Amino acid sequence: MFRLALVGVFTATLAAAENAGEWRPLFDGKSLAGWKESDFLGRGKVTVDNGVITLGYGVLTGITWAGAPPFPPAGYELRIEAVRLKGADFFAAITFPVRDSHCTWINGGWGGEVVGLSSIDGADASMNETTFSRPFDLGRWYTLRLRVTPETITAWIDDEPAIDFTIGRKWIALRPGEIEHSAPFGIASYTTVAGIRKIEWRPLEPAPK
Repeated sequence: MFRLALVGVFTATLAAAENAGEWRPLFDGKSLAGWKESDFLGRGKVTVDNGVITLGYGVLTGITWAGAPPFPPAGYELRIEAVRLKGADFFAAITFPVRDSHCTWINGGWGGEVVGLSSIDGADASMNETTFSRPFDLGRWYTLRLRVTPETITAWIDDEPAIDFTIGRKWIALRPGEIEHSAPFGIASYTTVAGIRKIEWRPLEPAPK
């Protein structure tokens, strides 16, 4: 269940974000320009058709930004649309830079419903303070929005509050293993066919006029 006590916090954060910079596309809707297939063993096929990147069935399948991230290690937002087309595990594991490290936002893991960040103080998305469960319907598109500041990681699923994490002195790092191939910025699925469209980012401060 969503933690309703956080609604006020998320509302204030959303209001503050209204003054952020313009959204900037990272997917041209036609090709993997700017991206590469993530170097996972046992990966499925990645295709682009009709404005959708399809992550085919494999152990881990994904795309990784081909150069340095187009955004800084803090002070930005990401937004993607993702769908689970087949399978029952995570369909959108979003790896992103934060401070001097990286983290992954898992959506639909561990049997299909777990959401959380991997990893915090060595605990992955199934067993830390960001962990919760929610259903994801097969074939339904979800808008996933992530906000990273030097102090916090905040996330929404279809504008509903999902994660509100204060970094503080916590140790943020990727879960050891192949997900490291998603760094510095990538999107992956696990034993699941997934669709990705509309990958965007924006700075939290508007561009000077």
